[in-house]
Amino acid sequence: MARLLTAVGVLLILHIASSYKLVCHMTNWAQYRPSVGKFTPDNIDPYLCTHVIYALATINSFSQITPIEWNDEQLYLRLHNLKVTNPELKTLLSVGGTIPGVSPFIAMVSKIETRTAFISSAISYLRTHGFDGLNLAWEYPAHNGSPPEDKMRFSLLLLELSRAFAKEAIDTRKTQLLLSANVASLRSTIDKAYEGNGIVNYLDFINVMTYDYHGHWEEVTGHNSPLYRSAVDIGSQFDHNINSTIAHWKALGAPAEKLLLGFPTYGRTYRLSSGFSGLGAPANGPADAGSYTHTAGFRAYYEICQFRPGATVGRIPEQRVPYATHGSSWVGYDDKQSYSSKVEWMTAAGLGGAHVWTLDMDDFGGSFCSEGAYPLISHLRMSMGFPPRPSTTPAPTTTRDPIADFCRGRPNSLHENPADKTTYFQCFSGNTYLHRCQPGLIYWDSCKCCDWP
Repeated sequence: MARLLTAVGVLLILHIASSYKLVCHMTNWAQYRPSVGKFTPDNIDPYLCTHVIYALATINSFSQITPIEWNDEQLYLRLHNLKVTNPELKTLLSVGGTIPGVSPFIAMVSKIETRTAFISSAISYLRTHGFDGLNLAWEYPAHNGSPPEDKMRFSLLLLELSRAFAKEAIDTRKTQLLLSANVASLRSTIDKAYEGNGIVNYLDFINVMTYDYHGHWEEVTGHNSPLYRSAVDIGSQFDHNINSTIAHWKALGAPAEKLLLGFPTYGRTYRLSSGFSGLGAPANGPADAGSYTHTAGFRAYYEICQFRPGATVGRIPEQRVPYATHGSSWVGYDDKQSYSSKVEWMTAAGLGGAHVWTLDMDDFGGSFCSEGAYPLISHLRMSMGFPPRPSTTPAPTTTRDPIADFCRGRPNSLHENPADKTTYFQCFSGNTYLHRCQPGLIYWDSCKCCDWP
């Protein structure tokens, strides 16, 4: 059955949700998408994520952090206004990109003088603009044209940043700035780019980019973010899956609690070149670009919601992920069910939480999918066991009200509402929260989900 609100993982991890991180990226280029696809910090729910990473700033020829967009510094202010509502929210600035087509890190890390200038600039820039930390978006040091010695220099940069952040915190009596990085998922890239123990000790958390395993650059269809390998993954693609990636990072010495699993809010598309439309079907380039993201071979989740009504939707059982086809267009993407499977796997693996790429590609306004605002990330948050957001209205607290009293003495979990099968209760710390299933569905306590009658 098509379980549209599966809560797999809720029971397993409600008791440890407070130790999880839910890190969400936003992009400064999403402001240029048309109409309801336009995204700015004003569209962010302050309680949805524990951390928000603003992408992207860059490094100038003087090894100093510098903004990319004309209004970045205005957007910083609007991002940090969210902290007025939720003082617990942490914000980081992501630095990376290319100038032009070349990583700005390459020149900066080459000498101690330029590294020192960058570190000084980073501390000053982050404090001036109210960020709580720095995220390094240099995903492929010593790879794709970068000199081999950059593998060691990346480790050195992290060591120097970590020490400088600690010293600045002591000197100023401020909370120490956070340090994180986006890192590759393909084993061949990981081995070329990172020194394993040389980087993990200096990072507060590590955003593993467990997506883009497959795409239109290949000659057959493959899923963007599969949990496990499939029967068609042979040769160099044998390890193109989440399970293999995380196992390799652990083997390199990365503590599980620092690794954050990547959850994409987009899918990768192909143009089918035969009558076969399953996994491994012959393909020839990307399907057409979406109406809002305007990138061939790529669809935001809200664009996939537009695509699905006329499409044939299937699942890849061994990889725990969905795909959809319409005519010659094929897209492999994530939905609530695949998110639940990944959370269950993430919990068993002992990881430190999740990171999402990106806020602006979920149905952030609730205009497309008929599932409310941020359907994927909201489901991820609930599946990870976080308490309901303050925007969720608690049931009345009058002692005589049987709804308000429902969760008293009950465990943190989901429970059926005997009076109305189209709704269900979430109990958290003795408080009762009422949720409603999507139209046409009812709640089933056997699966802790909403499904067809």
